[in-house]
Amino acid sequence: MMKKGRIYGRMSSSSASTTTTSSSSFTLRDKDFDWEMRPGGMLVQKRNEKIDVPPAILRLRIAYGALRYEILVDAQATFGELKKLLMAETGLQPRDQRLMYRGKERENGQYLDMCGVKDRSKLTLIEDPASIERRYIETRKNARIQSAHRAISAVSMEVDKLAEQVSAIEKSISNGIKVPEVQITTLIEMLMRQAIKLDSISAEGDAVSQNFAGIAEA
Repeated sequence: MMKKGRIYGRMSSSSASTTTTSSSSFTLRDKDFDWEMRPGGMLVQKRNEKIDVPPAILRLRIAYGALRYEILVDAQATFGELKKLLMAETGLQPRDQRLMYRGKERENGQYLDMCGVKDRSKLTLIEDPASIERRYIETRKNARIQSAHRAISAVSMEVDKLAEQVSAIEKSISNGIKVPEVQITTLIEMLMRQAIKLDSISAEGDAVSQNFAGIAEA
Protein backbone atom coordinates (compact mmCIF):
# COMPACT_ATOMS: atom_id res chain seq x y z
CA MET A 1 0.00 0.00 0.00
CA MET A 2 1.45 3.33 -1.09
CA LYS A 3 1.48 6.28 1.23
CA LYS A 4 0.79 9.77 0.01
CA GLY A 5 3.69 11.98 0.79
CA ARG A 6 3.55 15.71 1.45
CA ILE A 7 6.05 18.16 0.03
CA TYR A 8 6.73 21.26 2.00
CA GLY A 9 8.63 24.14 0.46
CA ARG A 10 9.09 27.84 0.72
CA MET A 11 8.73 30.31 -2.15
CA SER A 12 11.83 32.40 -2.59
CA SER A 13 11.56 36.19 -2.27
CA SER A 14 12.64 36.61 -5.90
CA SER A 15 9.88 34.28 -7.10
CA ALA A 16 7.32 36.08 -4.98
CA SER A 17 8.54 39.39 -6.36
CA THR A 18 8.30 38.08 -9.92
CA THR A 19 4.78 36.79 -9.33
CA THR A 20 3.73 40.07 -7.78
CA THR A 21 5.25 42.05 -10.65
CA SER A 22 3.54 39.87 -13.26
CA SER A 23 0.25 40.21 -11.43
CA SER A 24 0.66 43.98 -11.24
CA SER A 25 1.50 44.18 -14.95
CA PHE A 26 -1.54 42.11 -15.81
CA THR A 27 -3.70 44.39 -13.69
CA LEU A 28 -2.33 47.50 -15.41
CA ARG A 29 -3.00 46.00 -18.82
CA ASP A 30 -6.57 45.34 -17.79
CA LYS A 31 -6.91 48.89 -16.51
CA ASP A 32 -5.81 50.24 -19.92
CA PHE A 33 -9.33 49.61 -21.14
CA ASP A 34 -11.14 51.33 -18.24
CA TRP A 35 -12.44 54.87 -18.74
CA GLU A 36 -13.84 57.56 -16.47
CA MET A 37 -15.61 60.90 -16.96
CA ARG A 38 -13.94 64.09 -15.74
CA PRO A 39 -16.05 66.90 -14.20
CA GLY A 40 -15.69 68.90 -17.42
CA GLY A 41 -17.27 66.06 -19.41
CA MET A 42 -14.03 64.76 -20.99
CA LEU A 43 -13.72 60.96 -21.20
CA VAL A 44 -10.26 59.90 -20.00
CA GLN A 45 -8.41 56.69 -19.32
CA LYS A 46 -8.94 55.54 -15.72
CA ARG A 47 -5.84 55.55 -13.57
CA ASN A 48 -4.93 52.89 -11.00
CA GLU A 49 -5.24 54.86 -7.78
CA LYS A 50 -3.21 52.27 -5.82
CA ILE A 51 -0.05 53.23 -7.69
CA ASP A 52 1.58 56.24 -6.07
CA VAL A 53 4.23 57.52 -8.48
CA PRO A 54 5.24 61.19 -8.39
CA PRO A 55 4.52 62.89 -11.72
CA ALA A 56 7.53 63.49 -13.95
CA ILE A 57 8.13 66.06 -16.68
CA LEU A 58 8.74 64.49 -20.07
CA ARG A 59 10.61 66.03 -22.97
CA LEU A 60 8.84 64.70 -26.05
CA ARG A 61 10.03 64.92 -29.64
CA ILE A 62 7.19 65.60 -32.06
CA ALA A 63 7.55 65.11 -35.82
CA TYR A 64 5.12 67.11 -37.94
CA GLY A 65 6.01 66.67 -41.59
CA ALA A 66 9.47 68.16 -42.06
CA LEU A 67 9.18 70.11 -38.80
CA ARG A 68 10.42 68.96 -35.39
CA TYR A 69 9.24 70.17 -31.99
CA GLU A 70 10.30 69.51 -28.41
CA ILE A 71 7.49 69.74 -25.88
CA LEU A 72 7.72 69.60 -22.08
CA VAL A 73 4.66 67.93 -20.59
CA ASP A 74 3.56 66.18 -17.40
CA ALA A 75 3.90 62.40 -17.65
CA GLN A 76 0.36 62.02 -16.31
CA ALA A 77 -1.14 64.37 -18.91
CA THR A 78 -3.51 63.06 -21.55
CA PHE A 79 -2.93 63.11 -25.30
CA GLY A 80 -5.73 65.68 -25.49
CA GLU A 81 -3.79 67.99 -23.18
CA LEU A 82 -0.65 67.45 -25.25
CA LYS A 83 -2.59 68.53 -28.35
CA LYS A 84 -3.44 71.82 -26.64
CA LEU A 85 0.28 72.46 -26.10
CA LEU A 86 0.99 71.61 -29.72
CA MET A 87 -1.65 74.08 -30.91
CA ALA A 88 0.56 76.96 -29.70
CA GLU A 89 3.48 75.60 -31.74
CA THR A 90 1.77 74.42 -34.92
CA GLY A 91 -1.38 76.54 -35.11
CA LEU A 92 -3.45 73.39 -35.55
CA GLN A 93 -6.61 73.15 -33.50
CA PRO A 94 -6.70 70.04 -31.24
CA ARG A 95 -9.67 68.66 -33.20
CA ASP A 96 -7.53 68.79 -36.36
CA GLN A 97 -4.61 66.88 -34.81
CA ARG A 98 -3.92 63.15 -34.88
CA LEU A 99 -1.12 61.92 -32.59
CA MET A 100 0.60 58.63 -33.42
CA TYR A 101 2.72 56.68 -30.94
CA ARG A 102 4.24 53.31 -31.70
CA GLY A 103 2.28 53.13 -34.92
CA LYS A 104 -1.12 53.70 -33.32
CA GLU A 105 -3.32 56.77 -33.15
CA ARG A 106 -3.95 57.71 -29.53
CA GLU A 107 -7.26 58.95 -28.17
CA ASN A 108 -7.58 62.30 -26.39
CA GLY A 109 -8.49 60.68 -23.07
CA GLN A 110 -5.52 58.30 -22.90
CA TYR A 111 -2.70 59.10 -20.46
CA LEU A 112 0.85 59.42 -21.75
CA ASP A 113 2.52 57.31 -19.05
CA MET A 114 -0.10 54.55 -19.21
CA CYS A 115 0.55 54.22 -22.95
CA GLY A 116 4.28 53.78 -22.33
CA VAL A 117 5.40 57.29 -23.31
CA LYS A 118 8.75 58.05 -21.69
CA ASP A 119 11.21 60.92 -21.63
CA ARG A 120 12.48 61.72 -25.15
CA SER A 121 9.88 59.48 -26.75
CA LYS A 122 9.11 60.24 -30.41
CA LEU A 123 5.55 60.95 -31.51
CA THR A 124 4.18 61.79 -34.93
CA LEU A 125 1.66 64.55 -35.50
CA ILE A 126 -0.61 64.31 -38.54
CA GLU A 127 -3.20 66.82 -39.63
CA ASP A 128 -6.65 65.31 -40.00
CA PRO A 129 -7.40 64.86 -43.76
CA ALA A 130 -10.82 66.43 -43.21
CA SER A 131 -9.07 69.52 -41.82
CA ILE A 132 -6.83 69.73 -44.89
CA GLU A 133 -9.87 69.61 -47.15
CA ARG A 134 -11.69 72.27 -45.09
CA ARG A 135 -8.66 74.58 -45.21
CA TYR A 136 -8.33 74.11 -48.98
CA ILE A 137 -11.99 74.99 -49.52
CA GLU A 138 -11.72 77.98 -47.19
CA THR A 139 -8.57 79.20 -48.96
CA ARG A 140 -10.24 79.05 -52.36
CA LYS A 141 -13.31 80.82 -51.01
CA ASN A 142 -11.20 83.61 -49.51
CA ALA A 143 -9.27 83.98 -52.76
CA ARG A 144 -12.52 84.41 -54.71
CA ILE A 145 -13.79 86.98 -52.21
CA GLN A 146 -10.54 88.97 -52.35
CA SER A 147 -10.57 88.91 -56.15
CA ALA A 148 -14.18 90.12 -56.14
CA HIS A 149 -13.35 92.94 -53.73
CA ARG A 150 -10.51 94.13 -55.98
CA ALA A 151 -12.74 94.06 -59.07
CA ILE A 152 -15.56 95.88 -57.24
CA SER A 153 -13.11 98.51 -56.00
CA ALA A 154 -11.86 99.13 -59.54
CA VAL A 155 -15.41 99.52 -60.89
CA SER A 156 -16.32 101.78 -57.98
CA MET A 157 -13.46 104.15 -58.85
CA GLU A 158 -14.63 104.36 -62.47
CA VAL A 159 -18.24 104.98 -61.40
CA ASP A 160 -17.08 107.78 -59.07
CA LYS A 161 -15.33 109.49 -61.98
CA LEU A 162 -18.44 109.18 -64.15
CA ALA A 163 -20.57 110.46 -61.28
CA GLU A 164 -18.54 113.69 -61.32
CA GLN A 165 -19.34 114.10 -65.02
CA VAL A 166 -23.03 113.52 -64.30
CA SER A 167 -22.95 116.24 -61.64
CA ALA A 168 -21.26 118.62 -64.05
CA ILE A 169 -23.92 117.99 -66.73
CA GLU A 170 -26.74 118.47 -64.20
CA LYS A 171 -25.18 121.76 -63.08
CA SER A 172 -24.89 122.96 -66.69
CA ILE A 173 -28.53 122.12 -67.44
CA SER A 174 -29.72 123.86 -64.25
CA ASN A 175 -27.81 126.97 -65.34
CA GLY A 176 -29.52 126.91 -68.73
CA ILE A 177 -26.50 125.70 -70.61
CA LYS A 178 -27.31 123.32 -73.44
CA VAL A 179 -25.44 120.02 -73.23
CA PRO A 180 -24.84 118.08 -76.46
CA GLU A 181 -26.98 114.96 -76.64
CA VAL A 182 -24.01 112.84 -77.75
CA GLN A 183 -22.22 113.74 -74.47
CA ILE A 184 -25.17 112.52 -72.40
CA THR A 185 -25.55 109.36 -74.50
CA THR A 186 -21.85 108.55 -74.19
CA LEU A 187 -21.96 109.03 -70.42
CA ILE A 188 -24.96 106.71 -70.10
CA GLU A 189 -23.18 104.02 -72.16
CA MET A 190 -20.08 104.24 -69.98
CA LEU A 191 -22.19 103.85 -66.84
CA MET A 192 -23.97 100.85 -68.35
CA ARG A 193 -20.63 99.20 -69.16
CA GLN A 194 -19.54 99.54 -65.56
CA ALA A 195 -22.87 98.15 -64.35
CA ILE A 196 -22.50 95.11 -66.64
CA LYS A 197 -18.91 94.60 -65.49
CA LEU A 198 -19.99 94.78 -61.87
CA ASP A 199 -22.85 92.35 -62.44
CA SER A 200 -20.48 89.79 -63.95
CA ILE A 201 -18.29 89.64 -60.85
CA SER A 202 -18.60 86.28 -59.09
CA ALA A 203 -18.52 86.89 -55.37
CA GLU A 204 -19.73 85.54 -52.04
CA GLY A 205 -20.80 86.91 -48.67
CA ASP A 206 -20.16 90.62 -48.14
CA ALA A 207 -18.84 90.97 -51.67
CA VAL A 208 -22.28 90.04 -53.03
CA SER A 209 -23.88 92.82 -51.01
CA GLN A 210 -21.36 95.32 -52.38
CA ASN A 211 -22.01 94.01 -55.87
CA PHE A 212 -25.75 94.74 -55.76
CA ALA A 213 -25.18 98.05 -53.97
CA GLY A 214 -22.83 99.12 -56.76
CA ILE A 215 -25.34 98.18 -59.46
CA ALA A 216 -28.08 100.16 -57.74
CA GLU A 217 -25.79 103.18 -57.45
CA ALA A 218 -24.81 102.96 -61.12
